[in-house]
Amino acid sequence: MKNPPDSFLIEAFRDEFRALRSLAERAAAQLDDDHWLAQLDAEANSVALLMKHVGGNLRSRWTDVLATDGEKPDRHREREFLQEPADTRAGVEATWTAGWSALFAALDSIRVDDLSREVQIRGERLALVRALTRSLAHTAGHVHQIILLAKHWRGPDWQTLSIPRGAAGPVRP
Repeated sequence: MKNPPDSFLIEAFRDEFRALRSLAERAAAQLDDDHWLAQLDAEANSVALLMKHVGGNLRSRWTDVLATDGEKPDRHREREFLQEPADTRAGVEATWTAGWSALFAALDSIRVDDLSREVQIRGERLALVRALTRSLAHTAGHVHQIILLAKHWRGPDWQTLSIPRGAAGPVRP
């Protein structure tokens, strides 16, 4: 066998994270700036805030993951959920990109033997493979929030990100 089974696991994480990033970016690209910043209510997050949070989270978790705590001292999680004057589309997209870059750099550096190594996140020790699983689930939740919001704001002008309704063929019993 050319690659050990665990290397397929690393590649599977990479593929799933790439797919999530693509979905979120394709959804957000359908929004004008007003809808990108819009909140359903005072307690809800906008697409912009969700992207800011995901970017901040990924950068913190995956920068120097094997040697430092995944909650970096320069991260200000609570501010990720506040719309600040500096949060332009370009600024938030830079935060988003930096987070994804940190994640993919970490995935590129991880070796099969590292998957069982312990890492630390907010003082909690866990296996790297568990940290990856947790991060994937966390990111997926927010990506699907982004998609739902974008679909809501676009209404009938929404461009589907997958198979359009009615295009999958007949429903089987």
